[in-house]
Amino acid sequence: MAENNNEVAKVAINDIGTEEDFIKAVDSTIKNFDDGDLVEGTVVKVDRDEVLVDIGYKTEGVIPSRELSIKKDVDPDEVVEVGDPIEALVVTKEDKEGRLILSKKRAQYERAWGDIEKIKEADGVVEGTVIEAVKGGLIVDIGLRGFLPASLVEMRRVRDLSPYIGQKIKAKILELDKNRNNVVLSRRQYLEETQSEVRETFLSQLKKGQIREGVVSSIVNFGAFVDLGGVDGLIHVSELSWKHIDHPSEVVKVGDKVTVEVLDVDLDRERISLSLKATQEDPWQRFARTHVPGQIVKGKVTKIVQFGVFISVEDGIEGLVHISELANRHVENPETVVKPGEEVFVKVIDVDLDRRRISLSLKQANDSVDPNSEDFDPALYGMPAEYDEEGNYKYPEGFDPNTNEWIAGFEKQREEWEAQYAAAHDLWEQHKAFVAKELENAAASAAEDGQAPKEEKVEEVSNYSSESTSTGTLADSDQLAALRDQLLGK
Repeated sequence: MAENNNEVAKVAINDIGTEEDFIKAVDSTIKNFDDGDLVEGTVVKVDRDEVLVDIGYKTEGVIPSRELSIKKDVDPDEVVEVGDPIEALVVTKEDKEGRLILSKKRAQYERAWGDIEKIKEADGVVEGTVIEAVKGGLIVDIGLRGFLPASLVEMRRVRDLSPYIGQKIKAKILELDKNRNNVVLSRRQYLEETQSEVRETFLSQLKKGQIREGVVSSIVNFGAFVDLGGVDGLIHVSELSWKHIDHPSEVVKVGDKVTVEVLDVDLDRERISLSLKATQEDPWQRFARTHVPGQIVKGKVTKIVQFGVFISVEDGIEGLVHISELANRHVENPETVVKPGEEVFVKVIDVDLDRRRISLSLKQANDSVDPNSEDFDPALYGMPAEYDEEGNYKYPEGFDPNTNEWIAGFEKQREEWEAQYAAAHDLWEQHKAFVAKELENAAASAAEDGQAPKEEKVEEVSNYSSESTSTGTLADSDQLAALRDQLLGK
């Protein structure tokens, strides 16, 4: 019994040897590396501030969050997951707290730098994602932080760089300096090389006078650039609008789809001149088409000069009221009749499209309406009117003059006609109120001077004429007058 108690059961066989041999065996399972070496491992834990990596060392390596990516302020969970294989650079085998500090971004940097040098030597192209917009350009992730100056992003300088963030781009390497950790890229050089043949073909097919669709790609003080499909053309500020503008942004913005006319193609300088306003109707031609002598229009006084007054009758269109057409009395100073910014009613006397001049009359407009009369001629206030050779009014399509009713199926024509009639009627009412106020002011002024106001002779309203003839006018048509009464609710 005692002998059995003194025996120790063997649970393992010492096949290593001495204690020294055992220590050597343990050390052989631990990786041997120095600061600056690249090591491989597996992510075992992801925290908010750091990531733990098993690289087969006696302790787990620590990658601080700032050493995970070349991007700033990243969330570790967005970069790695537990179980991911990872390559890291040894920053220090043992810091003050005894930790093994690693860096994923420095390992990426070392690995990428060798690749970038080879691409530079071969005059190749790098591809990466824009991760940041900084002063003067963009930061591109090409395995390391590549700087793309703003002047080299496109074929022309781009003012707003924010839309590029997150985009994958290709670029050429301009400068490479490992000691200064400096990599300068050029996307413009890449575009120039790849688009040269495409551009030549496109320019050879582009002809003066062609109408093209495009997208506004950038805006500068002197105009707007339009992408016609890989090749940009310039719309000079003078070709953006028929009216005067101070800046192109008043007419277009980046991203707008536009229809333009090709004004000129300079093959030697590879420049395309475009026009936006050439694809739009000239407002002067539109005014001449929609207005005839005798019509009453509403306008605003824009400028007063010694010989008369300029009136804005439409956006970008001004006409002149000569000093002799301001009032029935002799006028020495136009400012005694109107003031800058004042809204007035004027009669169109003449439209000279070639010289782009419109002659207007304030006194004839005031004389042509009686504030107390209900005699309304829509044609005098801009409503389209057509007459036959005998001067009889041609009724709108869909209106039966025999029944004074609209024919079924012409609802759209009726709505359009009624809208035109209502607009003309509203302008007539405004004109009457304007003239009534003018007469009141004249009477008050005469009373202050102790004089009796002169009796104004009101001419009968006629179509496009100041003569006292009413044959064939819209107002004198009994049947259409009945239709007018229906519209006015009488």
